[in-house]
Amino acid sequence: MRMVYSIELTRIAYHYRAVGSHPRFFRALVTGFLFLVVSLGINNLTNAYVNLHGETMSVQDILLDHLPYVQLDDVYLEGFVIFIGCIALLGLHRPHKIPFLLKSVALFVAIRSFFMILTHLSLPLSQFEYQRDYAPLGGFLHLFSSGNDLFFSGHTGLPFLMALLFWKKPYLRVMFLAASLIFGASVLLARVHYSIDVFAAFFITYSIFHLAMWLFKTDYALFMEPPSCNA
Repeated sequence: MRMVYSIELTRIAYHYRAVGSHPRFFRALVTGFLFLVVSLGINNLTNAYVNLHGETMSVQDILLDHLPYVQLDDVYLEGFVIFIGCIALLGLHRPHKIPFLLKSVALFVAIRSFFMILTHLSLPLSQFEYQRDYAPLGGFLHLFSSGNDLFFSGHTGLPFLMALLFWKKPYLRVMFLAASLIFGASVLLARVHYSIDVFAAFFITYSIFHLAMWLFKTDYALFMEPPSCNA
């Protein structure tokens, strides 16, 4: 077991030396972080906007009308934070993947922010009927979500985006697809999304992935093929 860890640490160190010698890596890394910061800023402004229009009206949903209510705060709150941590660890494990990973997520957040401001609906069920509590995470979650950011579901879409990014790694593909389905089911059962928010996320995210490949061709090539130390 000790030998396995030693081999893996050597491999990780090699990847860090390789990206350190790559002529465009640091520029791609900086622009990736900048894109992500800008997209999160847009997301924050969008959440402030939808909060002003969030208390409008709820609509009927044929799927939610037949599903039981289940309190699943631990799944879609704490579980999603753990999921974000897993993505960060994946990036640290293979640093050449970080620039495209950052830019893909930034594009996802920016496009989702655009969709969020188009239509304003209240939650499927009134908070007076089913209380949702962000307290376990303090104010952290409010940096990313207002609770009124319904369309489309980030809980469903972001894991699916990761599945598309790591599609050639079967164990990661299965893990992320499972996470997408679990989070999608949890937000429906907990009544924090309409069914259209969840099902549309798969189609929109698929388009975002292909748009990211087109916009960030060089970063995608680096994501798919790690550089050598002689790069």
